Amino acid sequence: MRARPVLAAALGLVLLLAGGCGEPQPDPQQAAAPAPTAAASPSPVTAPSPAATPRPTTKPKPRLRPKPTTLPAGLRRATGVRAVALTFDDGPDPAWTPKVLDQLRAARVKATFCLVGTEVSKHPELVVRIVREGHQLCNHSWRHDFDLGRRPVAEIRADLARTDRAIQAAVPGAKVPFYRQPGGRWTPEVVAVARQLGMRSLHWSVDPQDWAKPTAATLAKRVHGAARPGAIVLMHDGGGDRSRTLAACPHLITDLKRRFGVAPPR
Repeated sequence: MRARPVLAAALGLVLLLAGGCGEPQPDPQQAAAPAPTAAASPSPVTAPSPAATPRPTTKPKPRLRPKPTTLPAGLRRATGVRAVALTFDDGPDPAWTPKVLDQLRAARVKATFCLVGTEVSKHPELVVRIVREGHQLCNHSWRHDFDLGRRPVAEIRADLARTDRAIQAAVPGAKVPFYRQPGGRWTPEVVAVARQLGMRSLHWSVDPQDWAKPTAATLAKRVHGAARPGAIVLMHDGGGDRSRTLAACPHLITDLKRRFGVAPPR
């Protein structure tokens, strides 16, 4: 029975001499070697974003000047003589302008035609007839732009010059002594540009509002009541149905011719 304790003691002594403190000791060479560092985690690869498609750049439109509240200086609002002037706007129109010309020829009177550039370019033969029959020409802008007078001066000049070129293309050498602003929305700027281009600004003193299409009798009555010596009468031979204007013209022309005479402004 004593042999077992003795054997156990001997075995413990052998283990103590062989293993030290019971934990494995590091190898001196391994201890000197730097500890391996953990591999750096690769940075996540970001897919390149697609190149942004450049948007087309549009030049901002210049701001319009404020709407005029009064008429500027420099407008022609009377003929300066006893005779009354008849003016026809917004043509030339193939449906109405020839018929107005027929009536004027029958009455043996001359009128002023305020021409829109786009219509001139479509119907140059009507401009030829207007000039051939002794009537007067007036520039009425390229596309009847009510706000033209509020635009930058360079745009105003380009518009009026373009209309003049169209008229000259139809009738080379034709005189265009007047400009009329669509809607009567005059500004000092448009008056100044017209003057620089050799045109006087032609307004009116009698507006029977034929654009609203009243009856022919109403039109004639309005012109009769408002006309005075030297009046400038506004009517239309283009821009829509002018049958009522056409029906009113024989009577009002006869009336104006008898009371004042009819002749273009000079």
